[in-house]
Amino acid sequence: MFIDRAVVQVVAGPGGAGACSFRREKFVPKGGPDGGDGGHGGSVYVRADPNLATLLDYRYRTNWNAERGVHGKGKNMTGRSGDDLILPVPPGTVIRDADTGELLGEAVEAGQTLLVAKGGRGGRGNARFATPTHQSPREWEPGEVGEERRLELVLKLIADVGLLGEPNAGKSTLLSVISAARPKIADYPFTTLEPNLGVVGLSDHRSFVVADIPGIIEGAHAGKGLGLRFLQHVERTRLIAVLVPADSPDPQGTYELLRREAALYGPELAAKPHVVVLTKMDLLAPRTPHPTLRTDEGAPILAVSAVTREGLPDLLESLWRTLQSAVVTK
Repeated sequence: MFIDRAVVQVVAGPGGAGACSFRREKFVPKGGPDGGDGGHGGSVYVRADPNLATLLDYRYRTNWNAERGVHGKGKNMTGRSGDDLILPVPPGTVIRDADTGELLGEAVEAGQTLLVAKGGRGGRGNARFATPTHQSPREWEPGEVGEERRLELVLKLIADVGLLGEPNAGKSTLLSVISAARPKIADYPFTTLEPNLGVVGLSDHRSFVVADIPGIIEGAHAGKGLGLRFLQHVERTRLIAVLVPADSPDPQGTYELLRREAALYGPELAAKPHVVVLTKMDLLAPRTPHPTLRTDEGAPILAVSAVTREGLPDLLESLWRTLQSAVVTK
């Protein structure tokens, strides 16, 4: 099950209390205070784990507590600090405070770690309060309470190319042909209910990752269809492939609709470089010229058929060249 959003409650461990104790030893009638400090409470961290692909672990368990610190003891023994709690998430996860909306950070690269709740400090024992004029202190401190907060975890897939198109534009079919991914393919709208990733392999050990998201319809930016929920997954892509079926009644209108929805969702998304892919060329009559489009910023247009493999090598090479030029100009 693909889960890309979760809300969890995290509680850092409280610190242990300091001890109030006095040295008791034979022939030492006035040993003085020897109460040790309490241990620090464990903190809560979020860490990017490349072995994870979804936030499924946090759908059924929403409360996570770090270990508390151990109380101090006599003989100046400091309590053991509580173990930190590490919450593994897929790379590309955004962490926010669910109550305030504050952005706490992002776990993008493998192993990247983010502190989300700090453990409480351990209390001081009475040995810490001894002075030349106050030699038998009975003061001690309780441990501090650990931080507690509700976290919103949002996964944004990390891919090089994002496939953007209306339902049944041929995104899943194209992904299944150019990579080893096996998304669900059927002849009805909204077949794709969750994003799919595929790795495209080219000659000379070249490769890039392609993300297929559910179909975009008019009003997707406002929550219609599945687009609003999954447009976040093309935010991190470096290049967007806008898929327009060659048999569409209005190819120009379809292209403009997809560009408009991307712009309404976020200006950064619309500003990403893009190419236009005319799909389903096999449905046109033989020797029929492909539709002509007016594209923004002179975006290239490539015509392909996932069924007959027509135009696929040129498409993949064009995507690779565009990705490389985006890296150079970044």
